[in-house]
Amino acid sequence: MTFPIEPPIEPMLAALQREIPRGDGWLYEPKWDGFRAIVFRDGDRVHIGSRKELPLERYFPEIVEVVKAALPARAVADGEIILPGENGLEFELLQLRLHPAESRVRKLAAEIPATFVPFDLLATDDDLREQPFADRRARLVDVLKPHERCFVTPQTDDADEAERWFERFEGAGLDGVVAKKRDLRYVPGERVMVKVKHERTADCVVGGYRLAKNKKGIGSFLLGLYDEGSLNYVGFTSSFRAPEREKLLEMVKPLEGGESFNTEWGPGGPSRWNQGKDLSWVSLDPVLVCEVAFDHLQGYRFRHGTTFKRWRPDKDPKDCNYDQFKTPEPFKLEDIRALSDRSPVPRSTGRARAKK
Repeated sequence: MTFPIEPPIEPMLAALQREIPRGDGWLYEPKWDGFRAIVFRDGDRVHIGSRKELPLERYFPEIVEVVKAALPARAVADGEIILPGENGLEFELLQLRLHPAESRVRKLAAEIPATFVPFDLLATDDDLREQPFADRRARLVDVLKPHERCFVTPQTDDADEAERWFERFEGAGLDGVVAKKRDLRYVPGERVMVKVKHERTADCVVGGYRLAKNKKGIGSFLLGLYDEGSLNYVGFTSSFRAPEREKLLEMVKPLEGGESFNTEWGPGGPSRWNQGKDLSWVSLDPVLVCEVAFDHLQGYRFRHGTTFKRWRPDKDPKDCNYDQFKTPEPFKLEDIRALSDRSPVPRSTGRARAKK
């Protein structure tokens, strides 16, 4: 036997916008903060493909069992693997699940099991990718069996409600809102959806730099924030045009050699995530302050690279600390799951639904 659709399949993607789109035909869902995954099932055979089309089933054996229990015997579904914790989603713990040792994988699967949140159905016995999204979503709601670690993502057709979700769900660790057209067919690899993510700014101290690949300019500035008098490394910014990089290197040359980051919270060393990369860096006297835009502060560091906005010569470096971050109002993941049960099934577009 074969899967209803054979892997690999590139997931359908979303283009970033600053505002939630409004008007007829839009459907809105939370943007989950986990690992994008397309799951394939044919009886006892299960394959979990990552966004980069790498197999994930060896790292998430408990999700293999979830798929067997919740999805039809033959199905392909698009969704997100998440790891719920006491304070919302735990992306750092989710990353720990990608461990090379099978014994460790089994141990973590038992101790910190993941959850699968599907939001699109690509196939059952029939290929559904040419059907409108509203019909695929309705079909997904229809065929998914109740499971403690699998539920259909909440959805609304009310833009005002989506705006409220954007603010409230941040407290559970979610990343924003995704908007999809009701009649959207599934288009692998293309940015045909819309995502609106949280973006904030922070004032950070420049505590060091890494050279560009050609060694002739700044590759990235290493950023820090003060905590109880010591400078913690929090991330980097590398959003500079090529002509700027050599000028920036000339600008910071006089500051080289200054003591900046403390040893415990300094830039990290090699790991399985960055094998083969040149991680050498140059320390700078911590006197420069810049404003950067970021999407997520995870623990004490920025999740992703930040975007350089401007220099802040008016800002005292010692004033760059964690006090500038607003803590989102807590919102339990259980409450978001409850919304899934109350989500209205989208109106049919009029096309024929696939047979059960």
